Amino acid sequence: MRKLYFLLPGTDGKFACGGLWAELKTVNLVQQVCSADVVTYRQREKGKLFIDDLLKEKNLNDVIFVINWGFDVAQLVPQLKQYNLVYHAHSPGYRFSLPASIPIVTVSRYTMGYWGEKSPNSLIYYLPNQISDEFQNLGLERDIDVLVQARKSSEYLIKELISVLEKRCKVLVIDSYVEDLPGLFNRAKVYLYDSAEYWAQQGVSEGFGLQPMEALACGCQVFSSVNGGLSDYLDPGFNCYKIAGYSQEYDVQRILKVVDSSVALCLSEEFFAEYRTENIIKRLQVILDELNEFFDHKLQQRSNIKSLTKIRRGKLLARKIYGKLRKKYLKLK
Repeated sequence: MRKLYFLLPGTDGKFACGGLWAELKTVNLVQQVCSADVVTYRQREKGKLFIDDLLKEKNLNDVIFVINWGFDVAQLVPQLKQYNLVYHAHSPGYRFSLPASIPIVTVSRYTMGYWGEKSPNSLIYYLPNQISDEFQNLGLERDIDVLVQARKSSEYLIKELISVLEKRCKVLVIDSYVEDLPGLFNRAKVYLYDSAEYWAQQGVSEGFGLQPMEALACGCQVFSSVNGGLSDYLDPGFNCYKIAGYSQEYDVQRILKVVDSSVALCLSEEFFAEYRTENIIKRLQVILDELNEFFDHKLQQRSNIKSLTKIRRGKLLARKIYGKLRKKYLKLK
């Protein structure tokens, strides 16, 4: 089995974000199946490989490069397309295309559907993000009524809804890194998450949305947007509530009703099993076996399925219109 090199711009400072933590989790999981390492390409870091040094090696047929940083993919593909290359797709919507020679591993079914349309001749797999085992309901007393993380939150949530809720209940807004997020989710009754506005401004989509899932796993009631990958698992009325629902007054009414209720959220562990370590390791074994088989095949065979380019789509449409017009003409004869 080939060794995997996960390419990241860096692993600290300005690169610290949810996407980075999720990718590093994936690296740790892959290391339970085969050999894998992190390789940086924007900044050199002590104890980590750097891409320029690695590419000086002559024979790299026995490795697989994994790219994932959406903003950099368009620049990395031309540099690495001669090697075995995989795209680990988080947020969809970046304006680039991929050749059929690059398999795509997606973190959500939403992202998988996006690439299924955009790159129909590529191998595509689904590997959900991991929800770590520490995210579970500890049955603690919940002394925080409403919890909000400022990052990615909408202007409505931060500037309007929270100010009203603060007059009626205990609200905690987090705007920095939290060391013990599972502990915080176990202290909160309600977690608010509204990322639709944030992702619309970025021009890309929510790829997965870890925090609402982690909150649910800790027994916290979730009011969330359901954009992008959140729609994979959030089900308003059944395991969550839709935030920004019609009016601020209606949001406040529903949130306070949950805060005042003594009924705790109780989702079965079966609901979370898809995102736990055991299932992801099983999926990784299948996916990595298939990737290695594909790259063996690629050494012997060129891609020969016609790509669905703009020109080809135009030709197919013209052919379809011509066919319809010809049928009408034959009927009139």
